[in-house]
Amino acid sequence: MRVMGFDPGLGTTGWGVIEAEGNHLRHVADGFVETDTDAPLPARLAALHAALAALIASWQPDEAAVEETFVNRNPASTLKLGQARGVVLLAPALAGIPVAEYQATAVKRAVVGQGHAAKQQVQAMVRMLLPGAAPGRADAADALAVAICHAHHRATATRIAAFAR
Repeated sequence: MRVMGFDPGLGTTGWGVIEAEGNHLRHVADGFVETDTDAPLPARLAALHAALAALIASWQPDEAAVEETFVNRNPASTLKLGQARGVVLLAPALAGIPVAEYQATAVKRAVVGQGHAAKQQVQAMVRMLLPGAAPGRADAADALAVAICHAHHRATATRIAAFAR
């Protein structure tokens, strides 16, 4: 099962691809997409979509996972982030890929063991859980963490379904 995780943002969207076989996880790739801060919002959203569509076509994930955003103090920033997040949800959905969403606390709990872990703890655990992964930016590490969270939730759901039979 190939999972692509996303950490949405208008300025920078992190992405990460892992392969999951039961509890075994393997790092495939990671990176980030940046949009031009001088460009108008519609152009930035279009550029984000085009980049994500190309990544999805290139890495061919079976499923995708997106981190839910939190509301911050600046309503205008929150709205722009929500629009970028909409594009991040749309790109895999248009490719026919199932998309799951996870709160940041659930992602941290799945990767670190507690929901209020610091970004440095998340990055360190991503490197531990995915030997060979060395995401250069927090956005990419967060996206890999989202993919790990999805893989764990999916594996648990599969075991529960098998047990219920």
